[in-house]
Amino acid sequence: MCGRSPRPCLLLWMVAAGISAALCEVKTAGSLTVEAGSAASLSCNISLATGEVVHQVRWLNRHKVPLLTYEPPARISHSQAHVQLTSSPRNASSITIRRVRPDDGGCYRCVFDVYPSGSQEGSTCISVTGKVHLEGNRTAVSGKPVSLSCWYSLPERVSQVLWTKTSEQGDSTTVASYSKRGHHTPEPFRDRVRLSPTLGDSRLTVLSVRTEDEACYTCQFHTYPDGTRSSTACLSVYVLPQPQLTHAVSSPGVTEANCTAQSRPPAEITWEVGDENRTLGVPVSSAYEHGDGTTTVTSTLLFQSGLLGDMAVKCVVRHPGLEKPLILMLDSDGETAKQRPRPFFCFLHFLFQSR
Repeated sequence: MCGRSPRPCLLLWMVAAGISAALCEVKTAGSLTVEAGSAASLSCNISLATGEVVHQVRWLNRHKVPLLTYEPPARISHSQAHVQLTSSPRNASSITIRRVRPDDGGCYRCVFDVYPSGSQEGSTCISVTGKVHLEGNRTAVSGKPVSLSCWYSLPERVSQVLWTKTSEQGDSTTVASYSKRGHHTPEPFRDRVRLSPTLGDSRLTVLSVRTEDEACYTCQFHTYPDGTRSSTACLSVYVLPQPQLTHAVSSPGVTEANCTAQSRPPAEITWEVGDENRTLGVPVSSAYEHGDGTTTVTSTLLFQSGLLGDMAVKCVVRHPGLEKPLILMLDSDGETAKQRPRPFFCFLHFLFQSR
């Protein structure tokens, strides 16, 4: 029948080709957002008509430059160093860009060379954004300086950096900001904080920490075209204890010793007595919270007065801001002796070390 008239045969071929092309549909993710420096996975799938065969798969970047070319299942004829073929089943293809760079943004095309219908393709577009890095939560000692640091992985996109403080009640206050136009520090913080004159790498320093500085601080980068990117770290403030040990004869043959420590957070007070059989009951502790966030802890111990003639009575004060506990002693004469305190050197070094 086709031999007598070519026109019906041509029409039949065109219809068949149209049906085949319609069945050969390529599906992709459409768009992806990827952080600079991380890996990006691109994939596409093709629906093949009966009798269709994929002879070759090509991946092209936004400049139409080949990134990877192979014959299924995995006979690679061309590949750029930072691109890896991760999956190649019969009707799909996946590649991984190992470390995405800012200039890797754009649309990528996966092209299936199909026999007999010809090439079919789909595209996936990548948006490359930066990431905010923050050192994390910090702890500072009252009266000492402390710094909070953050940085943005694409510093060339930053136009302004802004630090805000959020209290436990949820109130948010601007602490300081920096842009190419200069610094801005509101009055409550003007003489108390310093902000580095940098955009991509920012350091906020509180010169002398107070208890009211305990809060969560947000480092906010205003960027283009990524928009606003931020991260938050919380600052805890310690007030170190300066314990006091007093004693008095409460009744004939009975001595009352009181060990007191005011700190933030509350200190832990224990006693060391060589002969516990000569103490009169277990120590009794009480705590009083002050309006400045500190707590006074008092521990009271009753013991036989003759105990002091044989050995020392020790008050041991522990606090997370101290490397070792503070020890105060009542000697045989009833005098108070304080063991030389050892500050938390490693702790302070951690606070002041530069990133």
